[in-house]
Amino acid sequence: MLRAIALEQLTAGQTAPVVAKIVHLSPQAVRRIAHRYQQGGLDQALYERGGRGSKELLDPSEKQRVIAMVCSDPPAGLARWTVRLIAAEAVKRKLVPQVGRETIRVLLSSHDLKPWRENNVLYSATRRRVRSQDGRRAGSV
Repeated sequence: MLRAIALEQLTAGQTAPVVAKIVHLSPQAVRRIAHRYQQGGLDQALYERGGRGSKELLDPSEKQRVIAMVCSDPPAGLARWTVRLIAAEAVKRKLVPQVGRETIRVLLSSHDLKPWRENNVLYSATRRRVRSQDGRRAGSV
């Protein structure tokens, strides 16, 4: 609404500083609105353009596939998933074309998953933990 009012006041002959006081914007913001109107028309002046920043590297289906992989057992011979292992396995299993460790870390963080802490990941019922007599974890069965 403020942008529309600013455009209306500018077409009525008001200067940018006067319009800025009316709509509670800076004179520079009012000039920018006027410039966007001249360059791209009314829609360009009234609405924000989207797309600032980089686009997401993984689409929702790729994210789901990676999360499903993390919730399964780690590869044979390994006790748990690590961020590096997840990134490598996701590419190896062709779940994603390419992915970096930081992308995986952010994905896991957004789902509150910590696969390096095994009790945060659901495993199949056949896998259970065996504890030694002193209470420490002895390994998987």
